[in-house]
Amino acid sequence: MNLLSFRGGVHPPHYKEATERFKVEKAKEPDRVAIPLQQHIGAPCEPLVKVGDKVKIGQKIGEAKAFVSTPVHSSVSGEVKQIARMLTPTGEVECIVIEADGLNEVHESVKPKGDIENLSGKQILDIIKEAGIVGMGGATFPTHVKLSPPPEKKIDTIILNGAECEPYLTADHRLMLEDPESIVYGLRAMMKVVNVSKAYIGIEDNKPDAIESMKNASKGYKEIKVVGLKTKYPQGAEKQLIYACTKREVPSGGLPMDAGVIVNNVATASAVAKAIKTGMPLIERICTITGKGIKEPKNLLIKVGTYIKEIVEQCGGYNGNPGKIILGGPMMGLSQHTDEIPSTKGTSGILVFTPEEARLPEPKACIRCGKCVDICPAFLQPLYISAYSLRNMYETAEKYHALDCIECGSCSFICPSKRPLLQSIRVAKREIIAKKRKTK
Repeated sequence: MNLLSFRGGVHPPHYKEATERFKVEKAKEPDRVAIPLQQHIGAPCEPLVKVGDKVKIGQKIGEAKAFVSTPVHSSVSGEVKQIARMLTPTGEVECIVIEADGLNEVHESVKPKGDIENLSGKQILDIIKEAGIVGMGGATFPTHVKLSPPPEKKIDTIILNGAECEPYLTADHRLMLEDPESIVYGLRAMMKVVNVSKAYIGIEDNKPDAIESMKNASKGYKEIKVVGLKTKYPQGAEKQLIYACTKREVPSGGLPMDAGVIVNNVATASAVAKAIKTGMPLIERICTITGKGIKEPKNLLIKVGTYIKEIVEQCGGYNGNPGKIILGGPMMGLSQHTDEIPSTKGTSGILVFTPEEARLPEPKACIRCGKCVDICPAFLQPLYISAYSLRNMYETAEKYHALDCIECGSCSFICPSKRPLLQSIRVAKREIIAKKRKTK
């Protein structure tokens, strides 16, 4: 197979063995969920229910009032017990707490929406928006916004990200093995929305069974090409994936649409298919629970709003005291200081390190080896951006294109001096963006 790739990148250990062969199990029904009204990039939703209301599965409980936002729905049937600001994986957010009644009643609005052939692109886009679908690779950008490029941006290609290049995570891998048809169906629906006739599904070559599975599922659709990608991190990053598949480069400061491409995750496509075929909005997702700090690593289908602590308990609990809890993968995931927070649409993984694994090395002086420059997939000079950030010289950091950093963490991974490169570059980006907002 002719493998596609990009320049730069690193080769962290995969650590996927613990769960890659385990089928997805349906998690236990939660007794109580806390559903955040903001689970995505963009504006928070406004609650449509009040304390004491009875709700059903799939019922819309939060309305999106802005374009860059998506509605949220109840993942259980039961009674609304509380609406309050609570801790979530991304900070304090208003949440709707629902006590499940165990009846699992499905809301009357949940019914099949038709078929791709009979629906217009606009109708499919409205279904995606109303179903609250967001990017499920972790970024959680509203999918209907991605599929609504400005008229002057000509899109001719959609790419589905099946790389799952983050170590440890196997949720997308299992989805591609266990329900590949839903991915292809969802991709065809998205192609109709933006009226394109060419699509790629990119998968790293450390998942040959997934490549075979997706090739079989897409037989009969010559407009869809399943391509093998060289196993390398961050192969699943948007700009790197676009280059690998099309050899097009997204310009500095630009978006994928500037290269005529829209990128989505395979799980997002599957959610689109489910929304069309069954009418069920995005209320559950596959999550990999893994790491040496977990007794029984698994891939679970979890309800949005289930507490992380309860999910871990379904995997035998912690293997000793947890050293670090990360939602997502080890390279781009978010560390959490507590497990008493709810899962969201973006909870692709729960990774638990032991205290020994979590211990941070002592950073040493930069030796100017240039390894961070050699491997940077965005062609930046991380050592200089970091150095200026640490001196609070954000304007100079901006001149070194700090905002083009995709925050993949490859520079921190490769640095022999264990410098806090990614952390300091993130600080620079936030300071630069904050200053730009103030001057608007």
